[in-house]
Amino acid sequence: MAIEIERKFLVLNDNYKTESYKSYNIKQGFLNSDKNRIVRVRITDNKGFITIKGLSSTNGLSRYEWEHEISLKDAESLLKLCEPGIIEKKRYLINFKKYLFEIDVFLGDNKGLVIAEVELKSESETFDHPSWLGKEVTGDIKYYNAELKNNPFKNWA
Repeated sequence: MAIEIERKFLVLNDNYKTESYKSYNIKQGFLNSDKNRIVRVRITDNKGFITIKGLSSTNGLSRYEWEHEISLKDAESLLKLCEPGIIEKKRYLINFKKYLFEIDVFLGDNKGLVIAEVELKSESETFDHPSWLGKEVTGDIKYYNAELKNNPFKNWA
C-alpha cells in the first residue's frame, strides 16, 4: 500500500492533445464506493485492474492506494457486479517539465467534463502549470469518479 498525493484541475482547452504522447480508453466501476474504502475495477484498453483507495486527507491531496493487475476476463466479470454508474473516459498522458499529467476526457453521462491530474512526491511540492491547466478542484468531492457515477456532469446546473 502506498500514499497517493495528487492534485486535480479543470482543463481550459484542447491544447494538451498536441502535447500528448499516448492516449487510451478507460472503463471503470465501483464494487464499493464508501468514502472510507473505495474498491474500483478498471479496464484500460486490454488490461484489468482492481484498486482499493482509503479515505482522503482533509485537504483532498492524499490517501492510501493499493492497485493490482488482474486478467481482462476477471475485470469484465467484476464490472457486471459493480454499483450502477460505470465511468468511461479517454486518458491522455503528457510530460511537462518533469511531471506527468493525466488528462481525463469523460464520455457518456459525464461528457463535457475534462480533468487533469498530477501526482506529487509531497503535499507541499510546487510545479509549473501548463497553459491549458485551469481552476484547481483538488478536494472537491463532486469531481471524484466515485461521485460522478452518482451525480454525473450532465445533471450539473
